[in-house]
Amino acid sequence: MGKLLKPEAAMPFQALVTSKDDSGAVANRLETLADERLPPGEVLVEIEWSGLNYKDALCLNGLGNLVRVYPHVGGVDFAGRVLDSSDARYHPGQAVVLTGWRVGEIHWGGFAQRARVKADWLVPLPRKLTTRDAMVIGTAGLTAMLAANRLKAEGAAPDRGEVLVTGAGGGVGTMAVLLLARLGYTVAAVTGRPQLEQQLTRLGASRIVPREELLRPSGKALDKEQWAAAVDAVGGPLLGEVLKKIRYGGAVAVIGNAGGITWEASVIPFILRGVSLLGIDSVMTPYEARLAAWDRLTDLYDAATYEPLVTEARLDEVPAIAAGMLKGQVAGRVVINPAAAG
Repeated sequence: MGKLLKPEAAMPFQALVTSKDDSGAVANRLETLADERLPPGEVLVEIEWSGLNYKDALCLNGLGNLVRVYPHVGGVDFAGRVLDSSDARYHPGQAVVLTGWRVGEIHWGGFAQRARVKADWLVPLPRKLTTRDAMVIGTAGLTAMLAANRLKAEGAAPDRGEVLVTGAGGGVGTMAVLLLARLGYTVAAVTGRPQLEQQLTRLGASRIVPREELLRPSGKALDKEQWAAAVDAVGGPLLGEVLKKIRYGGAVAVIGNAGGITWEASVIPFILRGVSLLGIDSVMTPYEARLAAWDRLTDLYDAATYEPLVTEARLDEVPAIAAGMLKGQVAGRVVINPAAAG
């Protein structure tokens, strides 16, 4: 049993609250809340950093039917320190990280100075990482790590050939470029933003592939074999074109849908080239797999290399940045300091 929260620690806190009126209009504003407003859970956490992800941008704008009950506090990931715990696995002062489990969607999340969550959803923060590091990595880095692990399990070794990363300018894409390069893969980065070429090269991309080049339909069921594997953060028509160009026995790990959820496809890449399509879900990943992924990320993450792609924000700045993210105007990772004054 953890220590009871001291009365003097039970102070009001700020949260970015999303509400919806009777007309369906969604609004986001800072509110001061008491701990009693937080949902039930075994662990109360003081949030030091949270992250802004594409799914968060959807939630903040009432899109995708992800949020069902309002008022709501979004934020699908956060890192901080335990204030109070009734679960023996966690104790006050311990650093923890949370990603997934539909927190920020159907459960209140990290866009606040405090959160109360189930103990099973947390992971102890690896000692080599700060809470800020954890949120620079965040859901994006965890997802990219899971994708790299799946590709390796499918036989996509570095000596098999070049690996493509689509949506390489976004949070998951940039993390995938960095991690794959650090694992020894030769990485081709796809982006529609040529101004990011230098940053992607710095992360480890060997070359840049213009998005328009891949989006141009070939009209064929199969194209010339180009890549041994791919990490796709875009989905939509782009995925259909990528599948046609994967080498025999290759695989595509699908991790996002920024470009849409449907595409024109045929069975030909699968039955003539033995291509595998791998679905990557970081939301419901079991605890042991999360621990293993975070342990690997501790060794692979290079803070100095990634730092130029990090944007820090306050809670009150999140809605505007989220709107830009939906328009493809945000590169890299956005981390939020809930203690920063507005």
